[in-house]
Amino acid sequence: MSSSRPARDPQPRLSDEDLGALDAIVGPADDRIAGLYPGDDGSRQPVHTVYVPADRVTADLTQRWGAEARRALDEHAPTPQAFGEVLGLSQDELSTLDCDGVWSAILRKLETEPVEDLRIDLEDGYGTRDDATEDRDAVAAARAMTEARALGTAPPYCGIRFKSFEAATRRRGLRTLDLVLGTLLEAGDLPEGWVVTLPKVTSIEQVHAMAEACRRLETAYGLPERRLRFEVQIETAQSILAYDGTALVARLVHESDGRCAGLHFGTYDYTAALGIGPNDQAMDHPAADHAKHVMALAAAGTGVRLCDGSSNVLPVGEQRGVHQAWALHARLVRRSLERGIYQGWDLHPAQLPTRFAATYLFFRGGLHRASRRLAAFLAAGAADAAGAPGVLDEPATAQALAQFLRRGIHCGALSVDETGQLTGVDIAVLDRLASRRTG
Repeated sequence: MSSSRPARDPQPRLSDEDLGALDAIVGPADDRIAGLYPGDDGSRQPVHTVYVPADRVTADLTQRWGAEARRALDEHAPTPQAFGEVLGLSQDELSTLDCDGVWSAILRKLETEPVEDLRIDLEDGYGTRDDATEDRDAVAAARAMTEARALGTAPPYCGIRFKSFEAATRRRGLRTLDLVLGTLLEAGDLPEGWVVTLPKVTSIEQVHAMAEACRRLETAYGLPERRLRFEVQIETAQSILAYDGTALVARLVHESDGRCAGLHFGTYDYTAALGIGPNDQAMDHPAADHAKHVMALAAAGTGVRLCDGSSNVLPVGEQRGVHQAWALHARLVRRSLERGIYQGWDLHPAQLPTRFAATYLFFRGGLHRASRRLAAFLAAGAADAAGAPGVLDEPATAQALAQFLRRGIHCGALSVDETGQLTGVDIAVLDRLASRRTG
């Protein structure tokens, strides 16, 4: 006859000494990961970068682009119904465009802030000029930006794309950068959203040299340490895959001395470098998708932002061609957004209506579902939240939902008031949820 003993609660066998030994192994990695992957800083990311050759940059550039974009709408699709039909919108999307304020928001955007990020182009879009001409155009463009700032018409983000660090153009590019900085600083501080673009990167040494150039320019002009940052333009095969088979783009981010602000994809240079014929070079080519997936992996968690390339099918000429270019551009912008790339290049004023339409419709289309899921998650608690019928959301997804809503607010598609009403939290809580590190 066996005797029964009362069950005892199990006790852990690992001592504080054991746990401390494990902490000692993992702790250095904790610090390293925290330094390498600080996360996004939560600031606004522009929805596009507009490239304009330096000799075409004037103080009234943003107003000119906005007016040209509005004229294109007035001529080729003057009503929300006409524009929606051009873009092939569904009935729900047409209703959102017409009745949910998107059309009026697009028109208001074209009038008040048609360009969010301007890149004064002194590289491919500008071409090769003699030194005296490039000096003159670089200084004139910088002075135009200074005048625009004084008038209150400058875009919130701006910078230059100078010539690459290839041997043949390296000194010319650095001279241009130096001249533009000096011209801007004559009038006061650099613009708050100032950033420069380093094109055609083929080696880690070019990024090392760019970081060193920034340090030397900061010293020369008495700028605060780390005031200068740059974007790396990914448009060569070598910038994705190094000679040893490693993903060089990750090193470009992590060995930039913390100065890399973004990775910008160059659609046509990159696809041409892979031998893809001109008729097939496009943002949605599988080779371009592969490169952007690798870029996304390299940038994830670092705070470095991605920017897609451009469509060179411009909405110009006769109406049928304009409509086809608009439909293509809107589809490509939407496609990038769905893949987590929230910024892209625009090359012509008539691309602005489809940039803003596709972006606003994307965020407004996801507003209610994202808000319901986030509200349900917060109400139920992180452990067992069901964000929507049939959906079990985890903390990382809640963070993504908050980031989605915050991006929609930043770009003007959503308002703080409506997201607050739908989620039950204010913008401070939304920012905190969006920025929370997840593990």
